[in-house]
Amino acid sequence: MKVLIKGAGVAGLTAAFELAARGGTVTVAEIRHGLGGNASWFAGGMLAPWCERESAEQPVLDLGRDAADWWDAVLPGQVTRGGTLVVAPPRDAGELDRFASRTSGHRRVDEDEIALLEPDLAGRFRRGLLFPYEAHLDPRQAMAALHDKLAAMGVKFHFGTDARHVSGFDRQIDCTGIAAADDRLRGVRGEMLILRAPDISLSRPVRLLHPRFPLYAVPRADTQFMIGATMVESQSSGPVTARSMMELLGAAYALHPAFGEAGIVETGVGIRPAFPDNLPRVEALGTAVAINGLYRHGFLLAPAMARQAADLIFSQDRTKELAHETNGQWRSA
Repeated sequence: MKVLIKGAGVAGLTAAFELAARGGTVTVAEIRHGLGGNASWFAGGMLAPWCERESAEQPVLDLGRDAADWWDAVLPGQVTRGGTLVVAPPRDAGELDRFASRTSGHRRVDEDEIALLEPDLAGRFRRGLLFPYEAHLDPRQAMAALHDKLAAMGVKFHFGTDARHVSGFDRQIDCTGIAAADDRLRGVRGEMLILRAPDISLSRPVRLLHPRFPLYAVPRADTQFMIGATMVESQSSGPVTARSMMELLGAAYALHPAFGEAGIVETGVGIRPAFPDNLPRVEALGTAVAINGLYRHGFLLAPAMARQAADLIFSQDRTKELAHETNGQWRSA
């Protein structure tokens, strides 16, 4: 079975893997000239279903709890399983209690344990929550590694190609995100910074709670950190705004003053596709399938969505084959 996947973001790449691993002949068409530039490129890479349950519905936890295992199995060495640490300044202790009441899979940690977990945060926070089963990865490294693995599996990539002009496939999977022709989708703008802070070392993502400016800091290689948290109801892909920049930098400084001396390596904006209920969907559209609406949970939910899409594609193919049975004689589609 020949399948065309439209879009080389995390949804398209994970779908390509699931199909190729089951024996499909897969081609990926991407209108951009490389892997960069889409919402996946600007993601945080947190595989944190228990933390996300604070603001997300139960399906996000159900669908995302096995994501770290999927990524670890497909790309050994890409996943760091250090958990997630959630902290709040003493004046915002109520935010920590609220977060705890809306989530599970955590335990409370005191000032001494925070210092053991993250020595550079010693003495800065009295209370926190540790989500020990969570993990993270570097999205860009993971996408590049998955691209290379898929190419080695025989998946063909066509960058700089409009998939509307590609034909000759049995099935298609639309993974084009906000560019999809679906008027139910809305864009949610996420802004991020990458800072180089050689004077700070963190071994896991840290979420700083604040009633107005919550923040997460995700450690990456070369003393870099991805700083993010903004969610703006907008499809504008323009540069990071001055207000967002000040809020992100201010929250980073509140997490640790050494961020004030960090170098700004990069700023970026990703437009995340979301349905009205903020839940992802895998839908059959005739002989095609669409994966969309991953919202802010791309790397967390893409593996589960890819499995569902592959199940649907192969069940469609099986149905087509059965329809060609004649008088008890098997005839392949």
